[in-house]
Amino acid sequence: MTSPGRLVLSLAALVWATGAAATETRFEALGTETDHLVIKSTTDLWVFRPIIEAFQTSAPEISVTYVELTTNVLNGHLTEACDAGEFFADLVISSSIDQQVKLVNDGCSRPLSAETGSTLPDWAKWRDELFGLIFEPAVIVYNRAFFADRAVPMTRFELIDLLRESDAYEEKIGTYDIETSGVGYLFAFEDAAQAGTWGRLVESFGRNSAQLFCCTSDILERVSDGSLLIGYNVLGSYALARAEQDPRIGIVAPDDYTLVLSRAAMVSRHARTPETAQRFIEFVLSDVGRRLLTAEARLLSPVDGMETLTEIMGDSAVDPQSLRPITMSPALMVGLDQAKRRLFLQQWRDAMSPSSTAEDGADGR
Repeated sequence: MTSPGRLVLSLAALVWATGAAATETRFEALGTETDHLVIKSTTDLWVFRPIIEAFQTSAPEISVTYVELTTNVLNGHLTEACDAGEFFADLVISSSIDQQVKLVNDGCSRPLSAETGSTLPDWAKWRDELFGLIFEPAVIVYNRAFFADRAVPMTRFELIDLLRESDAYEEKIGTYDIETSGVGYLFAFEDAAQAGTWGRLVESFGRNSAQLFCCTSDILERVSDGSLLIGYNVLGSYALARAEQDPRIGIVAPDDYTLVLSRAAMVSRHARTPETAQRFIEFVLSDVGRRLLTAEARLLSPVDGMETLTEIMGDSAVDPQSLRPITMSPALMVGLDQAKRRLFLQQWRDAMSPSSTAEDGADGR
């Protein structure tokens, strides 16, 4: 629980020029303020609140403003600010790592010291400018009551077969709207590159009038109450945290392969307090930061995420060999090429029902 007086400002539905909503929260310094850190992120505040509060305990002179934005809106505003040479934020955290890589490539970030992120695996950092904070598997979630006497699909092949065999899944499958969700697009593009099942899977979604959503939390809520039976490519941290409190939700890390991304942090090129932003990154990657994230929100770290995920889900539930981390590298920008993106999205539209969008939004939290 937040201590009295620490959380002093909460602005819901702060409207930007684009009309997109954001939420801004300010944490006052515990002591005499000498520094102010502005974080803009696609991650819900409840996830980072324990980290922010612990960070301030170790640095009582620092106040923090945390702004939640959707992936595409964050990327768009940061790009505009970078091009104009204007301040946007000190620290930017996003699950849409392909967009983050492009921002770094375009010179919108600052390099940090070589020691920052030295414990990270190579796939979770790039050029001393982009640092993976969180080990995030893309999982399948399902309604336990419905599958109480049915076999749960453990691979994409089994999911495709399941959707062919029964009409029970009509309008009962949920996944991201990849046209408006940055992380949803990234997962879909990586799926298409990983195996030949992608085309058949999307066709199966279309035949069953799959529902499209902006956010993981929307999918989890509907799987929980039974209005959806399966959620595909859901962010694992949100699913794990929800399933621990809600026994109606089951989780599968697909046996054929499980994509893993690392929500990435970068210090903005025009940051006002770059040293403090670096200090925050180092705190999140420290032993204390990693323990807090795992305990509070089931957010794992790239440093030890594979081992911790196996411990949480059990050896029978996840095969470490099936985990496929998405490497932070210029290769991720291939999917952002406008011609390739248009073609990929057209294939998606052709497969999906035009009436399948259930929620407006632009996120992939």
